[in-house]
Amino acid sequence: MRKILCIGAGYVGGPTMAVIAKHCPQYEVRVVDMNADRIAAWNSDQLPIYEPGLKDVIDIARGRNLFFLTDETIAEQIDWADIIFVSVNTPTKAFGLGAGRAADLQFWEKTARQILQHATSPKIIIEKSTLPVRTAEAMSHILNTNSIGVQFDVLSNPEFLAEGSAIRDLEEPDRVLIGGHNTPSGQRAIETIVELYANWVPREKIITTNLWSSELSKLVANAFLAQRISSINAISALCEKTEADVEEVAFAIGTDKRIGPHFLRASVGFGGSCFKKDILNLVYICEQQGLPEVAEYWQQVLKMNEYQGARFVANMVHSMFNSLSGKRIALFGAAFKANTSDTRESPALVVCRELLEERADVILCDPHALENARQDLDEQAEKVNFVADPYQAAKGAHAIAILTEWAYFANLDYHQIYNSMAHPAFIFDGRNILDHQALFKLGFNVYPIGKAPLQHFNHGRT
Repeated sequence: MRKILCIGAGYVGGPTMAVIAKHCPQYEVRVVDMNADRIAAWNSDQLPIYEPGLKDVIDIARGRNLFFLTDETIAEQIDWADIIFVSVNTPTKAFGLGAGRAADLQFWEKTARQILQHATSPKIIIEKSTLPVRTAEAMSHILNTNSIGVQFDVLSNPEFLAEGSAIRDLEEPDRVLIGGHNTPSGQRAIETIVELYANWVPREKIITTNLWSSELSKLVANAFLAQRISSINAISALCEKTEADVEEVAFAIGTDKRIGPHFLRASVGFGGSCFKKDILNLVYICEQQGLPEVAEYWQQVLKMNEYQGARFVANMVHSMFNSLSGKRIALFGAAFKANTSDTRESPALVVCRELLEERADVILCDPHALENARQDLDEQAEKVNFVADPYQAAKGAHAIAILTEWAYFANLDYHQIYNSMAHPAFIFDGRNILDHQALFKLGFNVYPIGKAPLQHFNHGRT
């Protein structure tokens, strides 16, 4: 029986290991994490993350060949394993050289040194965390300094999961990417991991590359996806000025096979733990390699994302008579996207913070992400009213802002909501998920993204 250990039980490690355990009952899979509360949640019916389909997969494998453990036993687990996935946090560095752009690799290096300290037999070490290109070289240097002759083969196997569809992405991936060294030992290690995924992934979807191509591909994939979002959001600003409709524009260009329809939905902006962090890392790498023009190009993707959020709030202020002070604003959505509880870098929280600066009375509503939002807002959370029921959140509100594309919000009774609000009532659809004409007929003043507003009055808007 193959023995798999994953170090890190977060949004990547937990679901990935659950799917591997489900499809590979002949493997034993153990997951360790330093956060004891997180491990307790993985071992309970209240999982630490919300992801459609995740609980069903966990219920199949947990206790059979999937086990969640605290890192008190990490020395034993490292020595036990044949294959070790490293899925620890690699946030943007907040101090020293490269602060604000470079990846902070302290947790990754600590893990590498733990493996070196406790391993007494050969291991395949797999980078699952998103890391700068050529990081595996440093890991190899650390691991292969051992004096007992233990062989470590380091591979790159980046995740390409979209939160909200992570289980589907794992069970039916577009591709699985495995990078390793072109040496006899490296190729054997690659084939071992190919064999693992081939239990449920068609062989033609398993791509093998050199180590550096695999590492870089993850950063580039996220950069390209974020670039498309920023591109359509830039056009949404022009659409609002010219009375073009961004959805019609997106559909028209998306029918071009060379462009395609994906990631062309205008919105209040992208968020999540990956896009911003990975683009900042890519910018830093380009600068370090003496490519300032390339770095500036990718930096602009982030600038446009920041601009979109700031533009959304400015539009709220201007449309509501240039003052939000003391006005009750209901924000529908806290998660950075639908079908996840993750609020990291969420544009909803960016808008929330900006509205607090405007001294608005902010009500935050979300079906799954309120607790994470409370933690992420930190001290500012004291100024926010967290309400799970959207009807209660909207009661007495001067405006609603749709900030997460939950289908739940599209299916509410907006006639009831309108009657409970202060008038004139405003709705700002930051995800373009509502029927704007129907809302206008109910009496709302409606402000979509990338479309002309629908107003019952004119107060000098240009």
